This record gives sequence, structure tokens and C-alpha cells, in this order.
Amino acid sequence: MNVPKLGRPVRGSSSGRPIMVVLDVLGRRGALRVLWELRDGPLTFRALQEACETNPGSLNARLKDLRELGTVVHDDGGYRLTDSGHSLMKTLNSLQSWSERWASGAQSQS
Repeated sequence: MNVPKLGRPVRGSSSGRPIMVVLDVLGRRGALRVLWELRDGPLTFRALQEACETNPGSLNARLKDLRELGTVVHDDGGYRLTDSGHSLMKTLNSLQSWSERWASGAQSQS
């Protein structure tokens, strides 16, 4: 699978609009898990692989995607979220809160 880029076709969109590129990357297997595991600080590749319960090939592919997106970076301490990655996590936390409210409403309607 190619690394999604702005202005180029991605899954679900031929336009490559920013939201579609982001949704393509986040919809890939393991991408959200990588972000989740990095939320509290940097992890080495091995520690991240263990935390994500994945194989090296899949993890490398997701890290490549997330680095291209600008949400993850690699430095001396291992892999970590960038400022943009932390901002994305705040947005995802808001989405989680919304989904919990939605689920409560859906359950009460049943």
C-alpha cells in the first residue's frame, strides 16, 4: 500500500483532500493503536511492537505512514508523537467522548 499524500488519490477519494488522506492513514490496520501506545511518551521499536502486539513489517508500514502524516517522529528516545500527533490525539479523545454519548443514547433507545 502506498503512503497517502495530499492531492493524490487515496482509498475512498480520488481528490486526495486532507481529510481523506488522514482518514485513509488512520483507517489502516494498527495506525490508531500506534498513536495510542505513544500517547504517554516515546517507545523504542521493540517496546512499541510489543505494546501494539504486531509484527515488525506491519509496524514499519504504519510508522512510515504516520511519519509521512507528520504525527510520529523517530529520535534518540525512540518513536514519539509530534506536536501535530498530540493535537490529533486530543481530537480523537473528543471523538471518543462523542461516541460514548452516542452509545449511551443508542442503548437507551433500544
